[in-house]
Amino acid sequence: MAKSRGLYSTSIGVGVATGLYGISFGALSVSAGLDIWQTQVLSLLMFSGGSQFAFVGVIAAAGTGGAAVGAALVSAWLLGVRNGFYAVRMAPILKASGFGKLIPAMITIDESVAVATAQSSESDQKKGFWITGISVFVFWNLMTLLGAILGNTLGDPKSWGLDAAAAAAFLGLIWPRLRERQALAVAALALVVATLTTPSLSAGLPVLLAGLVAVVVGAFNWFGKRQTK
Repeated sequence: MAKSRGLYSTSIGVGVATGLYGISFGALSVSAGLDIWQTQVLSLLMFSGGSQFAFVGVIAAAGTGGAAVGAALVSAWLLGVRNGFYAVRMAPILKASGFGKLIPAMITIDESVAVATAQSSESDQKKGFWITGISVFVFWNLMTLLGAILGNTLGDPKSWGLDAAAAAAFLGLIWPRLRERQALAVAALALVVATLTTPSLSAGLPVLLAGLVAVVVGAFNWFGKRQTK
């Protein structure tokens, strides 16, 4: 019972924390030129924080013309590709089929997968996924609306540090998992790749290249524990 309460509190806590930096997205979106309803639709239907920030970032830099929107969509899609890898990891756990895949697909995000995969039993993994995913969806959308409403009042979101809130929150989410040598190596190598490629590549591509670091390291089990016969 105590373990279940701990899982619930962790999942809802992640939902609340993630929702809070939804304020930054709402504020940045309206400052980029989108109205409140356009901002809210992005959170309701796109619902992928990194993709949403990439979208409004391109809009802020290039305007709201057709070419700019196309570039923004491509950038958002590139960052959203990572959720497909998450889906592969979660499919054997959730065992959804047919149209039953639609709802879990919507909440297959960084936070729900991180909490789910941190659990030891399949039952807790399912609970962690659903509770976290639903919590994040609810709080993220509520805080997006609040941020969009307050956007004009706040002024430039960057002056409040809201543009860095998403990255800081995600770092806090994964920090407890960086205990093993392989996880630390992947994080360090991914950081180097992302830092070196960000100045020269389109938004989204550095994230995918950094993600490939984990694929390569995992495939060859570099820095990992070797099984002995």
